[in-house]
Amino acid sequence: MQLEKLMFTIGQVAKKYSLSRSTLIYYDNVGVLSPSGRSESNYRLYSENDLKKMDRIMLFRSAGLSLEAISTLLGKKGSDLNSAFERRLTSINHEIQGLRNQQQVILRLLENQSSEKNSRVLTKEKWVAILEASGLDEKGMRNWHIEFEKNSPEAHQDFLESIGIEDEEISLIRDWSKSGSHKD
Repeated sequence: MQLEKLMFTIGQVAKKYSLSRSTLIYYDNVGVLSPSGRSESNYRLYSENDLKKMDRIMLFRSAGLSLEAISTLLGKKGSDLNSAFERRLTSINHEIQGLRNQQQVILRLLENQSSEKNSRVLTKEKWVAILEASGLDEKGMRNWHIEFEKNSPEAHQDFLESIGIEDEEISLIRDWSKSGSHKD
């Protein structure tokens, strides 16, 4: 059969993408990736276009999108696709902030400085000490905030949250960073 030579078996596709056969059967059953053909023995056969679609599915899965969302997005392009990715990015940012909060709570529950030292948590106090040890004075630190806010305001917000600064203080820091002057 000439047609089958241009096609890939479920086993070949599973191996190529490091997936189980049952995953590919599930993708077919839910309509995310259906094979383009069947062999004479009724085995699933996948075309080059199916593999290109699978490449997109794998990319979207690596972005943390659900199969339901992927199914909806596969036919979309441009602004529809960008909107979905922006929603996912917002969701990830909220998840990260929730995890940071949990991390801070666990450190407080441990009440142990060695646990803090061995964690990946950077506190405001540690950050200020690092900046001072690097030679930045109060004016340098102020300029650092001003530049951070000017060049990447959302990342500035995320950073301030990540070092455990409370929302009210973050607002103050960002306000004086935007205005370019320091107000205590």
